[in-house]
Amino acid sequence: MTADATDKRLLRALAGGLPLNARPYAAVAAGVGISEEEVLARLARLTASGIIGRFGVVVRHHELGYNANAMAVWDVPDGAIAEIGRKISALPFVNLCYQRPRRLPEWPYNLFCMVHGRDRETVRQQIGEINRACALFSLPQAVLFSARRFKQRGAIYDAAVPEKEREVA
Repeated sequence: MTADATDKRLLRALAGGLPLNARPYAAVAAGVGISEEEVLARLARLTASGIIGRFGVVVRHHELGYNANAMAVWDVPDGAIAEIGRKISALPFVNLCYQRPRRLPEWPYNLFCMVHGRDRETVRQQIGEINRACALFSLPQAVLFSARRFKQRGAIYDAAVPEKEREVA
């Protein structure tokens, strides 16, 4: 299934979040030019097809008291990365986990995960748990704590497409 022009308008309208009112889908529908029922039907179809993986909120973790976060990286053998990536992803405190290409010789790491905690010690303990659960202690690794937050929001994919190339409906 591919998203049609109306689906794309709907996804753009939702990228900034739902309006906080009694009927948020009706407000989105009015902005997109379709009915509230059609919004709900399209969201169900987009979710069932996998275009929408999940529907949720973006939480500003600092405001909730989670003042430390780190990107942990490992140099995982290529043949083991899928299995280890799945194991890390299953841990409840892991927010993101993905494979990226190594950039040798400067950057040998190919598996990345993001962990948040109330303080750095909590984050260090969580990364230690990842190392224990997945037997990663012997692998080259690094922990990169955030120093400063410049921006935090959910992904807005249309922003990456030059305006002249965007579909107009």
